[in-house]
Parts: sequence; C-alpha cells; structure tokens
Amino acid sequence: MGSSSDLNQLKQRLASARSLVVLTGAGISADSGVPTFRGADGLWRTYRAEELATPEAFERDPRLVWEWYNWRREFLATKRPNDAHYALAEWERRQGRFWLITQNVDGLHREAGSRKLSEIHGNIWMVRCTRCGWVEKNRSVPIPILPSCARCAGLLRPHIVWFGEALDPADLARCDEVLRTCDTLLIIGTSGVVYPAAGFAATAKRAGAFVGEINLDETPQTALADISLRGRAKDVVPLLLER
Repeated sequence: MGSSSDLNQLKQRLASARSLVVLTGAGISADSGVPTFRGADGLWRTYRAEELATPEAFERDPRLVWEWYNWRREFLATKRPNDAHYALAEWERRQGRFWLITQNVDGLHREAGSRKLSEIHGNIWMVRCTRCGWVEKNRSVPIPILPSCARCAGLLRPHIVWFGEALDPADLARCDEVLRTCDTLLIIGTSGVVYPAAGFAATAKRAGAFVGEINLDETPQTALADISLRGRAKDVVPLLLER
C-alpha cells in the first residue's frame, strides 16, 4: 500500500481540500467483481469488445450487439457497489466542491449514491434512440431484443461511447473546468492509457493541483502523482475518508 506516512499525508491533504476531483477506472469496479470485458477475460462467444462496441458493428448486426449488451446487463445486475463506491458518495456529501469523473459504464457510482459525476463513457443502464435521439434509463433484464423507442418506435442503442465515437462535448467541457479549478485530484483504479482521461492528471497538475493515486500497480500517471498508494480501492479509499 505504501508507507503509513504516505497514507496519512494523503488523508490529510484530502481532508483539507477546498475543491476535490476524483477520477475512477476499471479498478474500482473490479473490487465489485466486474471484469473489464476487454482483453483475454473479455471474450464473448468468439468476439472481443473491440469488435462489438462500434457503430459499424451495430449498423451491420444490431441484434448481435444487443445480445452482447444484454449478457453484460444480466451479469452487472448481480453486482453491487463496494466500500470504495460508498466512500466516494459520502465524500460528495461532506465536500463542498466535489466532482467525480468515471470511465466506467456499470452505473455502480450512481447506485452507491453519487450525483455530482460525469460518466464520460456513458452508462449501460441508459438507452438512446437512433431516430429521435431520446435518452432514458432502462433497467430491463433481459432487455427485449430489438428494443424500440416508446416515443417514435425507432431502434434503441446503448447510451455508451463506442470505439470510434467522440465523447460528449459538454461532458468534456465540464471535466476540463473542474480539473483546471480543483486543488486536489485523486485517481483511483485507472490504467492511465485511454485518452482523454489519460491526460486529466496532467491538466490538473499544470493548474497547480495536488495529485494522489491509488492503484494495484504503477501506471503512466504515477510519475505525475505527489503520492501513489498500492492497494485495492475497496480497502484504501475508506481509510482515507476516516475522520
């Protein structure tokens, strides 16, 4: 985990933060039993996520893509937020200026009670109409395939940013604003290789923020961090919140 002095120093820094931003990645969800759905553990039938999570795959075979997302939704429906998710939701309640940025699409932060957040890659429990653009929450498990819009009967798609698609400009603008004005950034469980999130630490650092990191392994962000702790999010994050 790092030395107890590092833990205490980060804890004190977070306690005195006037404006705190937290960035989370797959590592925090892994503690709830959520796999990455990419790489060797991400195979579904004979497909990889990179082959299915694209607008081209959906246009070619929307049924196949929805069958994959339905499988993911059924799996995620069995998972619950862990102590790190709940600790961050509590931090939001205590901290005046707080913003959470997550790369995860599993919705566990919202389930834990987080409300001041940007889900920059979308949310698997939200759907968007390909015809009229209407976005709404949908917790159906299983979801009818193919799902249609209640407003216009158009084909629904997962409200997720797929490979080859741009992140929502409003989300990016909000993230840029909070990163440039925070005095403390805490990075939890992200590998720091997927952009634009991989550049968030540098943005905060240039603006003079203190940067803390929690991860099982060293990452490209570690060199930018003022303090980097090794450990599981569910174990370390609640310790930092203790009064």
